[in-house]
Amino acid sequence: MTETTPTRHTTPFTAESTAAEVVEGIDLTGRRAVVTGGASGIGVETARALASAGAEVTLAVRDKAAGERTAAAITATTGNAAVRVAHLDLADQASVAAFVRGWSGPLDLLINNAGVMMTPELRTPEGWELQFATNHLGHFALATGLHPALAAAGRARVVSLTSIAHLRDGVHFDDIHFRGRAYDPAAAYAQSKTATSLFAVEAHRRWAADGITVNAVHPGAILETSLSRHLSQEALDRAVSGGGYTFKSIEQGAATSVLVATRPALEGVGGRYFEDCGEALAHTEGMFGGVAAHALDPDAAARLWQVSRDTLSLDTPA
Repeated sequence: MTETTPTRHTTPFTAESTAAEVVEGIDLTGRRAVVTGGASGIGVETARALASAGAEVTLAVRDKAAGERTAAAITATTGNAAVRVAHLDLADQASVAAFVRGWSGPLDLLINNAGVMMTPELRTPEGWELQFATNHLGHFALATGLHPALAAAGRARVVSLTSIAHLRDGVHFDDIHFRGRAYDPAAAYAQSKTATSLFAVEAHRRWAADGITVNAVHPGAILETSLSRHLSQEALDRAVSGGGYTFKSIEQGAATSVLVATRPALEGVGGRYFEDCGEALAHTEGMFGGVAAHALDPDAAARLWQVSRDTLSLDTPA
């Protein structure tokens, strides 16, 4: 039997589309969503778009006061009073476990939106490199912990935010946490975002039978968020003047996450990498954007899954 190439999924929307535009006409009444990092940046607009379509939205945030202010603002602009706030620090496994224990009932949409970028060399109490611990391990523990709730929803979707930075590097399984090699904030960020994409590949393979689809999303370059706070002014100037980026507004940056989470045409489509409101092309030399082969490698994805479980000392099936 000849193996066929999977269909690349396109949509009527583009890099210029906003979250409000892609969710227009979609009814999420009765569906429940969690948005990590929902109190700032594109997390706010992601949550706002889901709430505007009728979903019950929980903002999973480190700063509950900021979350409460954001929830009130979203309710004021959408008329949806079912916007809730819960504490979550992805770099703290006790916090992740507490969030999971506190969740009750099915979960339809999990948007793994929060993240840190190019931090100085910082480590969790376990000694894990902070970017990998936050961007990948925290969300891995959250998603696997919420797996029963996602399965109970029947046709849940998980969206994990990655980055064009993944093109720089894969996962260094022999030294993920920079214990033997010199720390490089850009390389650490790239590795964490490749891990985000690999998570989507393996999670979808494992969970599709439970009706759960999992995809990775690159939101695009957005200057108006706090994610770039660790970048030097020189680095920011270089990105603006000659980095090849077309910068998006926050509303545009949230669009691809919302589209992948809600569009009926993507029902059952998983293990993919999306950017600019469509499935990304395979990256080739000289091309700006696209997805690298190492970020969709099923063998690397399976290996990362096991390494993540071992790192977190998980002994439950997922």
